[in-house]
Amino acid sequence: MVSLLSNSWESISTQTVEQHRIIASIDLGTNSLHMVIVQIEPTLPAFTIIGREKETVRLGDCDPKTGELKPEVIERAIAALQRFCEVAKTLNAETIVAVATSAVREAPNGKDFLQRIEAELGLSVNLISGQEEARRIYLGVLSGLEFNNQPHMIVDIGGGSTELILGDSHEAKVLTSTKVGAVRLQSELISTDPISNAEFQYLQAYTRGMLKRSVDEVLVNLQSGELPRLVGTSGTIETLAIIHAREKLGNVPSTLSGYEFSLKDLQELVSRLRKLSNSERAEIPGMPEKRSEVILAGAVILQEVMTLLSVESLTVCERALREGVIVDWMLAHGLIEDRLRYQGSVRQRSVIKIAQKYHVNLEYSTRVAEFAVSIFNQTQGKLHDWGTEESELLWAAGILHNSGHYISHSAHHKHSYYLIRNGELLGYTETEIEIIANIARYHRKSPPKKKHENYRNLQKKNHRQIVNQLSAILRLAVALDRRQIGALRQVQCEYNPESQEFQIKIFPDHSDDDCALELWSLDYKKGVFEAEFGVKLTASLDPTAVIVN
Repeated sequence: MVSLLSNSWESISTQTVEQHRIIASIDLGTNSLHMVIVQIEPTLPAFTIIGREKETVRLGDCDPKTGELKPEVIERAIAALQRFCEVAKTLNAETIVAVATSAVREAPNGKDFLQRIEAELGLSVNLISGQEEARRIYLGVLSGLEFNNQPHMIVDIGGGSTELILGDSHEAKVLTSTKVGAVRLQSELISTDPISNAEFQYLQAYTRGMLKRSVDEVLVNLQSGELPRLVGTSGTIETLAIIHAREKLGNVPSTLSGYEFSLKDLQELVSRLRKLSNSERAEIPGMPEKRSEVILAGAVILQEVMTLLSVESLTVCERALREGVIVDWMLAHGLIEDRLRYQGSVRQRSVIKIAQKYHVNLEYSTRVAEFAVSIFNQTQGKLHDWGTEESELLWAAGILHNSGHYISHSAHHKHSYYLIRNGELLGYTETEIEIIANIARYHRKSPPKKKHENYRNLQKKNHRQIVNQLSAILRLAVALDRRQIGALRQVQCEYNPESQEFQIKIFPDHSDDDCALELWSLDYKKGVFEAEFGVKLTASLDPTAVIVN
């Protein structure tokens, strides 16, 4: 068992009394599908891996013309996932947390694939961005390797992308994701077997060029003269470590975590691999089934990363994305505190960072977000039944609703959608980002309509309903700060279900302020709210009321 307290994270959460909870995590990668099943001991907090499953499905082997996931690949994936779910059930997993990465993210039929998984297996798969993938990889590595409060660089080579990360025991300073992966490069750049000199030289040059931006971002964030340890994760690197250990030590260590090999050794291995055919590489002791097809491309990626970073050795860590998904789940459920509390607030910090990037007036947008959440809370169980998760999405949309002004005042609500959708918000799934962007999009002008492409991107009925209702609430919140001066201190909502009357009482910050513009704006914007919730809205001012904090 590896404790999450490997960096002296001393506090124990007292929120959970249940012991030994069992959780499964599935990673739908470009090359393989992986599942880990863990037993969580909340009082430590720590988890023990009690089961592992893997299936090489090759989701990244897409149709070369359309870029879509192939039907036969989809069938293999669903069969593998069905088996995974049965194994998780056998081991009494209380929940399965599943994520999909670059192959599904980039395929035109990726979302259809995820919908089919949910329809046939009852398994909900979260689509995550490259940066979010990097963040969760970082959490996974933190759970399995001692950092000693020192900065570390992490490289994770997947089938479709490579994540490069810089962080210490507390926070990730740099999270990058580059579209170079072992499967992607093999399918796009290598057609000869063994690889020809011309293709090999192009493979190296292309990989180096693609990685340079991420490497530069890491290097610019290092302190002068600082060169942290490089940690490597996932299948390609583990395979290279196994081959190296067999040849140098004569056997493979019981655990690869902490195993080191040098750039020089890697360069020698790459020189050998490039001269071998696929069938010859498959005969190398320690080469997993089907890994021989992509190992050269993956090894070249690692070689270029180490060369560009000027590091002489790499340390292996066996924990990565799927373990990071477990840690993220534990954070979300209050099982980890103190040193990782910073990670737990990643959503809020990411929203604020995006707001600052697009020069949002945070004082104003915070008031709008707080008004929106206040109305949400006061109408919960009366006009809607959404919970904490939806409240957080509304808050994020409230903070970012005016970000589109960064592009243009005209149609800025549409620009807000675009900026939020493409802003790489951390801590959120792609679906959650889509919902936030749509809520912000409809804070003014037209209500949600099926003819709008952004609204059609929400494929589930309940997701569209969230946008319909929360954007209607956000409209009222925007109206409550019409002058953007903080004229109101509080808003009070009352609902009469018999008459279906909904009353908003506003309390001015200054008793001599009649808040005429705010009242007018509420009256002007109330139509969408009334139609959505089936109520009649009235607003009034109470300058004499005692404010209850």
